[in-house]
Amino acid sequence: MTLAADQIAALPKVLLHDHLDGGLRPATIVELAGVAGHPLPTTDPQELGRWFVAAADSGSLERYLETFTHTVAVMQTADNLRRVARESVLDLAADGVVYAEQRYAPEQHQQGGLTLQQVVDAVQEGFAEGVAQAAAQGRRIQVGTLLTAMRHADRGDEIAALALANRDRGVVGFDIAGAEKGFPPSRQASAFGALRAASFPVTVHAGEADGLQSIAEALHVAGALRLGHGVRIMDDITVTTGLDGAPGARLGRLAQWVLDRQIPLELCPSSNLQTGAAESIAQHPVTVLRSLGFAVTVSTDNRLQSGTTLTRELALLAKEAGWTLDDVRDVTVTAAEHSFLALPQRRELIDRVILPAYSQNGSGRHRA
Repeated sequence: MTLAADQIAALPKVLLHDHLDGGLRPATIVELAGVAGHPLPTTDPQELGRWFVAAADSGSLERYLETFTHTVAVMQTADNLRRVARESVLDLAADGVVYAEQRYAPEQHQQGGLTLQQVVDAVQEGFAEGVAQAAAQGRRIQVGTLLTAMRHADRGDEIAALALANRDRGVVGFDIAGAEKGFPPSRQASAFGALRAASFPVTVHAGEADGLQSIAEALHVAGALRLGHGVRIMDDITVTTGLDGAPGARLGRLAQWVLDRQIPLELCPSSNLQTGAAESIAQHPVTVLRSLGFAVTVSTDNRLQSGTTLTRELALLAKEAGWTLDDVRDVTVTAAEHSFLALPQRRELIDRVILPAYSQNGSGRHRA
């Protein structure tokens, strides 16, 4: 029996890869754009939501990037940032997400004159308001912030320092994003060195639009503890079939390194389809990677551009790739285990929130 979306919606979930500027409500964009005088493709919220998905599905990188022009344009004041952050938390909580790491690039929100610290302050206030409002509605959610430096802007040192200055105020990690090809992690080597010296967690977008060299630099230059997407690790894996028909695989040295050290992959099925990193949900590498023992997690990437939620991503895997309740539980626990929360918080989240809920719904024990 296929695991239904409403079953998944009712279960606690953990989200590690979700962009704040990729998760706005269409109605909010319309309202804020009207005040700012920013032109939109349409001012009808439902039509605008469909436009974002169609643009992301178009196969045109230019059109895909255009979508962020519209979201970032309405995130240039403290009030707007606070609202977007608050609504994001509320939307995630309504989807059953109990822990989320939200990422954004502060440098993209200074067109209205905000300092980098003012950007962080506004977003953190919005997250706190969202958590409190969700609690008042009977929904538990925690949020950790990942500060992102844009690969092409070469402001890595500045954003790394900003992350460290706010590590006791909810910022739990650092990331780089943007055009992967031509902008390797080595361009930000000094930033990653400073973060490593300060014992600060790092995740890196790698293995999405570029291949194994990008993944290798993320691990060995940037010191990434997780890989943002990482789907191209499949380039180092040859799937085989034994004489008895049993599936198997031959792993290259990099894939073996990722497997042996259980470096988590922040896989985003729908987004990976849109960017051409996968051909279908049924054939998405997330399923075979999980079967091979990789530390697989499932995320949304950009909920607006993919017209998705974490419930939808998991329900698609259940419907098209045969995932079971145990599969959903395992990737949820894996995400919690590899979050940037402190260890006691991770254990509390798993033992008191996640596992009891799945057990009550008929799931067995989490695999070792």
